[in-house]
Order: sequence, then C-alpha cells, then structure tokens
Amino acid sequence: MMSAPRFTPVGPQVYESTYERDSRHVEVDNYVNSHLLKNAESSYIPALDRIYRDSIAAGLPDISCSPAQAKFLKLQIELCNATNILEVGTLGGYSAAWMALAGPTVKVTTIEIDKEYAAVASNNLSGAGLKDQVEILQGTGLDILPQLVLQVESGARPPFDFVFIDANKQDNLAYFNLAVSMTKPNTAIIVDNVVRNGKVASAKEAEKDDRVLGTRQLIEAIGKDDRVDATVIQTVGEKNYDGFLLAIKK
Repeated sequence: MMSAPRFTPVGPQVYESTYERDSRHVEVDNYVNSHLLKNAESSYIPALDRIYRDSIAAGLPDISCSPAQAKFLKLQIELCNATNILEVGTLGGYSAAWMALAGPTVKVTTIEIDKEYAAVASNNLSGAGLKDQVEILQGTGLDILPQLVLQVESGARPPFDFVFIDANKQDNLAYFNLAVSMTKPNTAIIVDNVVRNGKVASAKEAEKDDRVLGTRQLIEAIGKDDRVDATVIQTVGEKNYDGFLLAIKK
C-alpha cells in the first residue's frame, strides 16, 4: 500500500490491521498455509518471509497482503498467462515478489509514493533475487500512471495484462480508470481492501472516512462502466474482514 495520501482525511486514519480479528480465521490461514505454500515457490518462502520481517523492522506498517492473499495474486497471474503486471502501492515489495514468482518472464512495474518505503522494497527484492523482474517507480500514482499511459500509447512500453491496486483508497477510481486505459482486453484488475470491515455498505461511514467514500465511488462508477465487468468478494483471514474487487476489461 502507498503511504502519505494527497488529501486531508475526514476521520481518524485506522489501519485495516486494527479491525476486529477472529482467532478461527487465523487458525485456518495457518493450517492451509502449512500445506499449500509450497510447489514452485517453496525455495522462495524464506526470502518472502524475510521481506515481510525486514519491512516491519524498517518501520513500515503491517498492511501488506497475507501470504494466502499474495499467493492468490500469483495464481491469478498464472491463470491469465499474464506477463506484464502493474501494481499501485509497493510498500516493502512483498506482494510484488509473490507476483514475480508467477514465472521467469513476468515483469512487475510497481509504484510507491514513499521514498523510504521504495528503498526498503528495492533492498528486499534484491535480497530475494527478484530485482530484475520488478521495476519500482517512486512517486505518486496520480503522477506516474499518466506517464505510463503515454508510454503504452506510444509503444515505448507494452500494455499491461494484470493490475493490482492497493494504495490510498481515496484515489482508487482515478487509478482504476488510468489502469483500464493501458491494459489489454481480458485483463484482470484487482482492487484490494474494498469491503473495509463492512463499512463500504454505509453512506454514514462514507461521511466520516474518505477511504470508505473513495471505495464507494469506485464501486458505483464501475457499475456504470461498459468497459469492464466486475464483482466484489468478501474475505476473512489473518488480515481481518475485508474483500477485493475483481474487474475484467472487455
């Protein structure tokens, strides 16, 4: 996720990690991860764990994807046969590393607003042997994404075929629209943290929290957008009660 959003928050900014937790969800994650985090990525598990630990040690917030969520992204990339991935919100590089493991030809372009976070991510990815597969662009999404659009339109950069948006929620709709404009047909676009502990269904919560408002604006706009088809899936797990939006570009 990206830090230091370019706006003045309406309400207190509470990280998702402070939401209610259920020990059953954590126990299930621990159980399934003990059996399913293997196969192609098995040799990278220590490096992935190190990325997570080193990010926390460097003072980054504990808001990266869970291992199960990150592997879900990897599997989606494999299902789509995607090779040119766009991520908005690098944090410490944990999700970017997982996505890069989808194949040796996979290239991840990831955007991070915070210079210190970007530096941590760069070190983490180098340590994992994945730096050649991941390009970190430091700056705001609203500044960098239009530049990428121009590069794709000019042919200087190939269109993206998988997108993961996990940045400040207030600009989700802008990120989404820019992403759609530089992706191939049938591209999957995933937007994280859209359920927000159920608050997304409440107009009153949107009045108090710009992140809820931004998420509602995204969902309502996509419902009227003929360029894509989409759904929202609610999730539970060690990262609490939340969910993601999955859109497919037509």
